[in-house]
Amino acid sequence: MERARAKLAGIMLGVALVAGCSSTDTFEQPAPVPEVVSSVKLQELWDIDIGDGHDGSFLYLEPLYAGDTIYAASADGMVYAVEPATGKVRWKRDTDQQIMAGVGGDRALIYLVTRDARLLALSREDGSELWSAVLPNEALSAPGSNNAMVVVQTIDGKVHAFNTGSGEKLWQYDSAVPALSLRAAASPLVGADLVLASLANGRLMALDGGTGQPVWQYQVGEPAGRTELERLVDVAGEPLILENAAMVVGYQGKLALVDIQNGREIWSRAASSLHSPMIGDGKIFLAAADGDILALQGQDRRELWRQEQLAWRQPTQPVVLGDHLLVGDFEGYIHILSMADGSLQGQLMYDHDGLRVPFKVMSDDRLLVYGNGGEMSVFSVQKGRGTTSIKRSSLR
Repeated sequence: MERARAKLAGIMLGVALVAGCSSTDTFEQPAPVPEVVSSVKLQELWDIDIGDGHDGSFLYLEPLYAGDTIYAASADGMVYAVEPATGKVRWKRDTDQQIMAGVGGDRALIYLVTRDARLLALSREDGSELWSAVLPNEALSAPGSNNAMVVVQTIDGKVHAFNTGSGEKLWQYDSAVPALSLRAAASPLVGADLVLASLANGRLMALDGGTGQPVWQYQVGEPAGRTELERLVDVAGEPLILENAAMVVGYQGKLALVDIQNGREIWSRAASSLHSPMIGDGKIFLAAADGDILALQGQDRRELWRQEQLAWRQPTQPVVLGDHLLVGDFEGYIHILSMADGSLQGQLMYDHDGLRVPFKVMSDDRLLVYGNGGEMSVFSVQKGRGTTSIKRSSLR
């Protein structure tokens, strides 16, 4: 823990997450690409191009996997509906808008936020625009919906709710915004009665779904230190819902399990991460702010292992696929780790523009990957013979 804390004071997160920045330069030198003798490989089942991807901008245009369809958007305004098994494009639409955030969705609609701060509601059937609403500021995270209401969080700390049928504004919640925050944000989680909003001031807020009034708040991180950089405490990853509890982690804060009904802390431990936690095989997995990947025992949160070879490589949220853990990095590599001990068991160069949005594990244990450059693929994991690196024959 001391090692991590010593690094935190100088962190820029290598992800250029300080608000207003778009560079991917870091204050810390990223570890070199690890030399891996691969015993596990990824087999690409299909791939397509989604417009111009993130178009060199620091965006989080995460695809929406909706079971029977994958919805993906690019910064230049292209929206695609894709058949998960084959990669066949069911429809695509040019919105004629620069896209800033998305894709969110519910049973009938998908949602995007434009660069000029408009919330777009598109039909899932053909991508036609059904309504739009003006926001007071831009958004970095995808809107969330419970079918009746769609909620979007803007960078000025406001949470906005709209009727999904008409686009009518229902309510707004205003939070205090620190002088400096990270250029990253979590999508609001919208339930039947509560909305969970992760905020730049280090709080997890539960808002009444009907009125937007606070029900409870939980302080994930307390600002400390003399400089604004030291006082960053953003909660940039969505809470992980576990029955009646939410597991949440913040930057320079803690990892905690909180009762959803009343916000009471069930347990917590010091941690710093920009991504949602992941669980699997009785363990909790985190991509730490310094790039280390670590596993904690679920019952007592003691550290089981720590993989340090990805330090400062800006890993994505870890995802569990079978008995492996997978993360991407800022140079576009996919890394395959053993869930048991964190050892690196495979590696794939995917996108030279880098990887930022988390991978999606699909219902049949396949992996959906969307690179910053716009390439989107589905992979399966296979055992392979030892090689120093696994390259894609279709690498572009």
